[in-house]
Amino acid sequence: MRASRLMSLVLLLQARGGMTAAELAGELEISERTVHRDMVALSAAGVPVYADRGRGGGYRLLDGYRTRLTGLDRAEAEALFLSGVPAALREMGLEDVAATARLKAAAALSPGLRDAPAVAAQRFHLDAPGWFAGDDPPPPALAPLARAVWNDLRVAAVYKDAERVLEPYGLVLKAGAWYLAARLKERFLIFRVHRFGEVAVLDEPFARDPGFDLAAYWKEQSAAFTRSLLRDVVTLRLSERGVRMLRHIADPAALADALASLRPDGTVRLAVESVEVAYSQVLRFGPEAEVLGPPELRAMAARAAARMAALYRDQPQDSGPTGAQP
Repeated sequence: MRASRLMSLVLLLQARGGMTAAELAGELEISERTVHRDMVALSAAGVPVYADRGRGGGYRLLDGYRTRLTGLDRAEAEALFLSGVPAALREMGLEDVAATARLKAAAALSPGLRDAPAVAAQRFHLDAPGWFAGDDPPPPALAPLARAVWNDLRVAAVYKDAERVLEPYGLVLKAGAWYLAARLKERFLIFRVHRFGEVAVLDEPFARDPGFDLAAYWKEQSAAFTRSLLRDVVTLRLSERGVRMLRHIADPAALADALASLRPDGTVRLAVESVEVAYSQVLRFGPEAEVLGPPELRAMAARAAARMAALYRDQPQDSGPTGAQP
């Protein structure tokens, strides 16, 4: 679905010369945020699209560019638009298909633009995994699951020691971890790929629900999961500076409710994962927050403040110039 949408974006820009994000969104019945994301994907795939700033601006194709991607087959066209995530392609076993697609795309460009994919690759790179991720190999179940997703085939899989027959709809890479969105007995569920045992791809095609939107479903489920972790509530009294700090310290899923609870005296109710997590958040506020409850957290903050006051009560001993050797 996304591959055809991206091609539609290119063809619209090619036909009309330039369009705003709002015009493109209205034409394709998508959000402006989706338009911006798709433009990044097109750029990563080597399509010379750029944004005109200011009044009357919008997205345009570089003058002289005409798409002639008639030589791509379906697998290559789909893989082409994942070219900005090389690690994901490699882990799903699609690296060779994507390389072939990029060669065909480069051959379709006019001579003056043949270096566009290389130029774009040197100027934009999407690093999907999170910081401090190790060099662990991809989960063994990823490759067969990816094959089933691309071909709309059911799988028989062992998950948490139970065998299930799933209809795999899509894969999500989040901070270096892979997740599968699949239908099980008419219900859509999220599975962590690394928890799968043996996976067998069945020769049983399934009909996809045309109303299923992977991005929207993932957003909804991840938000619900995050909210489910926020089991406790703490009450704080914030200074004006503390109120400004709140959006940088509170969990994003708790921020809207916290701001809605804010009183004129700075009192705010903040949903947290646990008292221990709240303690680390309170320390980040420093003197800009007073804990009003629960008592356990107030006592923890008081002990931390006392220890800090003791550290700064006396002048430090002179240890000599910075970098001096004993």
